[in-house]
Amino acid sequence: MTSRGYASGRVVLGVDSGGSGLRVALAEAESGRVVETFASREPVRTGPGGIDAAHLLGQLLPAVEAMLTGAGSGPVAAAAIGAAGMATLGDELRAELPGALAKALGVRSLALAADAVTAYAGALGQRPGAVVAGGTGLIALGTDLTGWRRADGWGHLLGDCGSGAWIGRCGLEAALRAYDGRRGGSAALLARAEERFGPAAGLPGALYPRTDRPAVLASFAPEVGGCAADGDPVSREILRRAAAHTAEAAAAVCPAEAACEVALTGGLFKLGDALLVPLRAELAEQLPQARLASAAGDPLSGSVALASALATDALRLPADPRLLYVTEQLTP
Repeated sequence: MTSRGYASGRVVLGVDSGGSGLRVALAEAESGRVVETFASREPVRTGPGGIDAAHLLGQLLPAVEAMLTGAGSGPVAAAAIGAAGMATLGDELRAELPGALAKALGVRSLALAADAVTAYAGALGQRPGAVVAGGTGLIALGTDLTGWRRADGWGHLLGDCGSGAWIGRCGLEAALRAYDGRRGGSAALLARAEERFGPAAGLPGALYPRTDRPAVLASFAPEVGGCAADGDPVSREILRRAAAHTAEAAAAVCPAEAACEVALTGGLFKLGDALLVPLRAELAEQLPQARLASAAGDPLSGSVALASALATDALRLPADPRLLYVTEQLTP
């Protein structure tokens, strides 16, 4: 836990729950200034009912109670919880969290959001535009402030085209093509793959049984980026195709305005110019009316911004039963 000072007034709670764990921030309602933070590397479990509400609350409530003590603050005016999988796996959270947080923390206004929504709020705030959130997976989300449009985010088996897992899988396929002597292979990627995972013939046994297979695939994406930066033509083509997929997702959700803002957020784009140069070219071709904007913040700052907007009656992003579920004026 990190202490940043006492709260000067009402406080709000922002939460970011994803594959890498749980992050929590306590902030002043009016200013959005963060006063306490907490992080856990234990991801919230998923069970038969979707995201496990009891497991989330078991981590969240003790942390928030300690944070409230540290900040010298009383009840939480509003909370926003962003979670990976909220849109399709969030039924248990929507059913249980409003009452549980009202009872335990006095929360009267609550937003339960898909992590793409909190990524949007962190990157662009509450103005129209489109955000592509890229990491292990990839999803694009856009709004004209009357409704949401999403593209991809369908997981590594059905989509997430251009994501870290997609790039890593393509890189490993090119490595095995080189091992077999087939066209489209890359000796550079084969060398990187064997250095990382061992003999190429053992790759299926090393990958297929893993329950964290998307993350393992994504861990190879920086190797593809490195080979591309070194001039490997196969790696450069993989990243060019990833850029095209990313731009397609952005184009599918961008509001039909003369100057749509597009922001990129997530660890995928830390691959650098090997990905960003072809991506800028693809965006210019597919979305000539778009302006690439710098992301102002991350999904946790987006959760804080949503909670602050709820507490001050300033929420402009559109409610949605799955993407941004809002309950207000609950009775503790």
